[in-house]
Amino acid sequence: MSAQATAQPRPASQGHIRISNLSKSFGSTSSESVLALDSVDCTIEKGSFVSIVGPSGCGKTTLLRMVAGLMQATHGTVSIDGQVVTGTRRDVGVVFQSSILLPWRTVIENVLLPAEILRLDMRASRQRAMDLLRLVKLEGFENKLPRQLSGGMQQRASIARALLHDPKVLLMDEPFGALDALTREKMNLELQRIWMESGKTVILITHSIPEAIFLGDSVFVMTPRPGALKRVIKVDLPRPRGMSAMGASEFVRVSDEIREIFSHSGNFD
Repeated sequence: MSAQATAQPRPASQGHIRISNLSKSFGSTSSESVLALDSVDCTIEKGSFVSIVGPSGCGKTTLLRMVAGLMQATHGTVSIDGQVVTGTRRDVGVVFQSSILLPWRTVIENVLLPAEILRLDMRASRQRAMDLLRLVKLEGFENKLPRQLSGGMQQRASIARALLHDPKVLLMDEPFGALDALTREKMNLELQRIWMESGKTVILITHSIPEAIFLGDSVFVMTPRPGALKRVIKVDLPRPRGMSAMGASEFVRVSDEIREIFSHSGNFD
């Protein structure tokens, strides 16, 4: 991974994502209401990589959807650079659990989809799409159909698509959960490289504790439903990180701390 070895993260400036007392309930009446997320309050610094872990059903995806403006909060607010999120925003990109590539469109046509939706200049967008395909190491595959790509390549294409409109923030909801272990490791290395080269703020949801620690500057640990932010754990490991980082004492310390939290709050699955 020569690119990984030379890449350096861009310096983070003052915090730009503020989540203030955020709660979400589902149900039309008070008797049917289910509290999914309870009073989450935190600040995320610009250019940082935040991993979120927690038991299934604790509200991780709900939190991500509210940051993306895809869901309204019951109480509290999310703001990006001082502006309250009230709906979808052009400065936020989202990568979902599956690549969601349109099967009849080529790779570059899929990557260009946001430009069509947002009515961006297509000539400039096509050049940016090619630059992004180089960034995610898919140069030469731009005219392939999704079925001609591996699962990891499809997810890389979806990352390129999410970055096309140059968002400040990249939200990722378990993007590698369906991949085999070896491909997942490779994608972790690739995502770290992409983040370091792009300077975006990344929020990643994952069920993998090792993945959360390997990628994150910090790990946000959530409680079982109703989901609350139990602890923020800083990961003090140098960048770029190779897989050997998983044997470092700091890696083991953070892993043990997360598992200790879950051992007292319910199963982690």
